[in-house]
Amino acid sequence: MKIAFFGSSILSAYWNGAATYYRGIVRALNGMGHSITFYEPDAFDRQAHRDLVLPAWVKVVVYPNASSAALQQVESAGGADWVIKASGVGVFDDLLERAVLEMRRPWQIISFWDVDAPATLDRVQGEPDDPFKKLIPRFDMVLTYGGGKSVVDAYKKCGARACFPIYNGFDPDTHYPVKSEKEFLADLSFLGNRLPDREARIDEFFFRPAGALSDKRFLLAGNGWSDKPKPHNVNYLGHLSTAAHNCFNCSPLAVLNVNRHSMARYGFSPATRVFEAAGAAACVISDNWVGIDYFFEPGKEILIANGGDEVSETMRSLTADTARTIGQAAYRRAQHDHTYSHRAKTLETILKSTFGK
Repeated sequence: MKIAFFGSSILSAYWNGAATYYRGIVRALNGMGHSITFYEPDAFDRQAHRDLVLPAWVKVVVYPNASSAALQQVESAGGADWVIKASGVGVFDDLLERAVLEMRRPWQIISFWDVDAPATLDRVQGEPDDPFKKLIPRFDMVLTYGGGKSVVDAYKKCGARACFPIYNGFDPDTHYPVKSEKEFLADLSFLGNRLPDREARIDEFFFRPAGALSDKRFLLAGNGWSDKPKPHNVNYLGHLSTAAHNCFNCSPLAVLNVNRHSMARYGFSPATRVFEAAGAAACVISDNWVGIDYFFEPGKEILIANGGDEVSETMRSLTADTARTIGQAAYRRAQHDHTYSHRAKTLETILKSTFGK
C-alpha cells in the first residue's frame, strides 16, 4: 500500500514530541511492505535541529512554510492508497484537513490521526463553531495516540465513522539498554517539553519532590524550562537529541513520567517516554491515571505516585536493586507487548477488517 502521511516532523524532535512515535509507526509499516511518504513543513526551526538522517524506510518531503506549498503536497499525494493527516502539524492544519478531503480520489482511504486526542476533543466540544468538528464525519476513520474507550466514544459522538487507538510504543532497534554516562547520572530524571497543561503537574510531581529531597539529584531535559525557577539540586540539560535518550533513561536511578492534564483525565494515554524508558530497562515512576495497568503492572513493572509526596516517599526508599528489578520486568513486558511492530500489526488488522485492504 502507498501511504501519504502529513505530520509535524519525522526528521526532528525539536518542539515535536510525536517524532519518535511517527518514526516507530512508519518504520514498522515499511517493514511490512508498505511505501510511505512523509510530508512535513519547514517550520518552527525544526529543520535546523534534525536528529534523524534521511532514512531508507520512508521518503520525506519537506515543503516551504506557505499555504500554496501545503496544497501542492496534497495534490502530489493523489496516487496514494491511504492519506493520513495528523493533528498538530503546527501550520496550515485547517487547510490541510479540508484539502485531503476535498482532493480525495475514489480509491483512497482518508484518515485523521490525532496525536493529542484529549486536547482536540476538549476543543471541539467546547467550541461549537470549531471548523474541524464539521470535518470529523467525512474522514473514513480517526486514529488516536491513545485515550481508550472514552476517546473512542467521544469521537463517535462527534460523528466519527470509526475510531481506533494506536498506542505509543518503542522501537527495539533505537531504544535499548546502554551503559550509564556521567552527565546523565541522577536519582530521578524527567524528559518533556514545557507546555501549558503540563507545567502545573511537573511542579507537583518533579519540582516539589526536588525541593523536599535536597540530598537527591534531579535531572530535567526538554525545551522551554530555562527560565523556570528550579531547586539547587535540579540540573537542566535543555533540548535533548533522541540519540541521547538511551543514556538519559539508563543512567538515573529512576525515570519520571507525568502525563499532561488532559491525557491523565481521559486515561489510557501512556506517553512515548514510558515505553522508551521501559525499552531501556529503566525503572519508571508514573503519575496515576486510568488504564495504566493495561500497559504495565503497578508495583512490579512500574511504580505509581498520586502526587509529589508519594514521589518523595518512593525516592527515599528506592534502592538500586529494586529499581533494577522493576526495570528488567518493564523491559520484558515492553518487548512482549509494546513494540511498534505490535502497533503496526494492529493497524493492518484494522485496515483489513474495516476496508478489506
